[in-house]
Amino acid sequence: MRCVAFMRNVNQGQRGHPSTADIVAGFADAGCPDVRTFQSNGTVLFDSDEPAESVESAAEAIAARSGHDRDILWIPLAELAAIVDQHGATPDPRRHEFTLHRGGTVDAHAPDAISLTAQARCSIVDAGPGWALVRNDIDGQGNATPVLERLTGDRATSRGLPTLVRLIARFGSR
Repeated sequence: MRCVAFMRNVNQGQRGHPSTADIVAGFADAGCPDVRTFQSNGTVLFDSDEPAESVESAAEAIAARSGHDRDILWIPLAELAAIVDQHGATPDPRRHEFTLHRGGTVDAHAPDAISLTAQARCSIVDAGPGWALVRNDIDGQGNATPVLERLTGDRATSRGLPTLVRLIARFGSR
């Protein structure tokens, strides 16, 4: 299965972050030799019959190679493509962030979600198991990760919707 991984807090090429070579080699060590990185933010395309196990092994291998421990969350490429197909043509894509998390499906209508998103000046547009699409009140704001981390009690990582539109345009959902 073709999947997309989001590494948390990665800026490839910067001191204190895993390098592209470490990321590619870490996924290869985990049994995913056909790895493609996308941009320099820790977005990785990989193939695996057991993606959860592959991501866990890749995270360990990347930490061993680079000395930098990072959380990695993933989603099947076809699922991400369906979400992008549904929301990618929004008139204000720069206000939208797609977030992966480990907290099940977040209820955007729950009182705690409404209160927290109002404080952070954003709203949850759509959500599914392990993901949410958040609309910020201002272009380029980055409220989704902290909001989802507070709602789920676990780490999360986000990518802007325009990034995902480009990713799907380039790699499709084969």
